[in-house]
Amino acid sequence: MPPIISFEDIKVGDRIPPLTKDPINNVQLVRYAGASGDFNPLHFDPSIGEAAGFGGVIAHGMLIMGFVGEAITNWIPNHHLKKFRARFTGITRPGDIITITGKVIEKKETDRTILCSVAAKDQNGELKIKGAFEAQLPSRNQGI
Repeated sequence: MPPIISFEDIKVGDRIPPLTKDPINNVQLVRYAGASGDFNPLHFDPSIGEAAGFGGVIAHGMLIMGFVGEAITNWIPNHHLKKFRARFTGITRPGDIITITGKVIEKKETDRTILCSVAAKDQNGELKIKGAFEAQLPSRNQGI
């Protein structure tokens, strides 16, 4: 479980701890297909990826979104997370190394909510996901 962060500890501009994942591999894609039920051959058959114009196998977008969720909940407990949205902006391929970063863009004193931006990029800096989340944090003086 992540350490407890209070609303008072956070400042606009603070960065969430970055998360870098191991290179995407075919075994991971097959496991994700099994877990998610998404057995689209685009995610495991290079000839299908070629025929579809993608140049080969591509990773599941939701796998990468899951990495973003992992980065968020490594920083704050998931029960503080109130909203999480993402827009897919690029294709991820086997061998890509994904790093998730984010920062606090706003604080709402009225309900101790923070608004944060998040991004997932590959080893070349290509944006894969752009997103945001909101979290309601406890006060140093009282819990939620």
